[in-house]
Amino acid sequence: MSEQITRYRVYSTHLKQKFGQKIYKLPVNLPGNCPNRDGTLGQGGCIFCDEEGAGFQCLPNTLSVQQQLAANKEFFKQRFKAQKFMAYLQSFTNTYLPLAQFQKNITAAVADPDIVGISISTRPDCISNHYLDLLQNLKDAHPQPLAINIELGLQTVNYHTLRKINRGHTLAEFIAAVQRIKQYNFEICTHIILNLPWDNLEDTIENAKILSALGIHYVKLHSLYIVKNTVLADMYQQGEFTIISLDEYINRVVTFLEYLDPGIVIQRLVGKGPPENNLFCNWDTSWWIIKQQIEKKLVTLNTYQGKKFNYLNKQYSLNKQY
Repeated sequence: MSEQITRYRVYSTHLKQKFGQKIYKLPVNLPGNCPNRDGTLGQGGCIFCDEEGAGFQCLPNTLSVQQQLAANKEFFKQRFKAQKFMAYLQSFTNTYLPLAQFQKNITAAVADPDIVGISISTRPDCISNHYLDLLQNLKDAHPQPLAINIELGLQTVNYHTLRKINRGHTLAEFIAAVQRIKQYNFEICTHIILNLPWDNLEDTIENAKILSALGIHYVKLHSLYIVKNTVLADMYQQGEFTIISLDEYINRVVTFLEYLDPGIVIQRLVGKGPPENNLFCNWDTSWWIIKQQIEKKLVTLNTYQGKKFNYLNKQYSLNKQY
């Protein structure tokens, strides 16, 4: 195990330890909507969201769940000799679909015996017992152990920034969703953007502290990318905000990791947007290079995930392996 990897808890390593073999996620792109688009909470969605609903790397949503899983599984089997997979319902707000459609989607997603888990992307204000009960019944009836995790888009714990980006919910709804999901013992993944223009380093630290205090299982970090024909794009072109430097983003990631509970698994350190439709993405730098720079910074500073995790009556040492 390399020195870089031992400095934070890596998702691929975690999955291999949990399932005893390499696991690959198969994205599923489904037609959908969210209450922040259809007028229930607002129109147009978050200011950074485009019409694809985060599904730009997926197969067309005209294909069925089974067709998408089969095509993606065949690709991973041929390229990586993969054998077991997780179905990832990635685009839009999956638990905002009618309950019958949601049931149909998840039942189709786990019908393949090679699927060992399902990951469901949604919003904190779209978590209800009806959908969680359905997931619990599916898990109980499944012929083999089935891992279920809920991905909640939060982006920041700063409720002023949440209003600025038109999320349509506050921090309170996120906390309530986490508490509700935990009653079912499903795992929780949280999305965080560390370079929102209205956040600073204090918000970065508070992000880590809140997620740690709530006992989140997984975190996806990503930098803000700006897609054409969005409200954020208009604001950017009109000079209403500036993007922090890449060095500052790396500093925020390192700081976030230092304050984060070392038991939380890092699914991603930096994301990427649709390349053909971006005004800004990752400082015109490969996400892989940014990831390497973050890992190098951890080594240079001789720091690691959980180094400053002493605020919940706990403390962590690098001597303790991930």
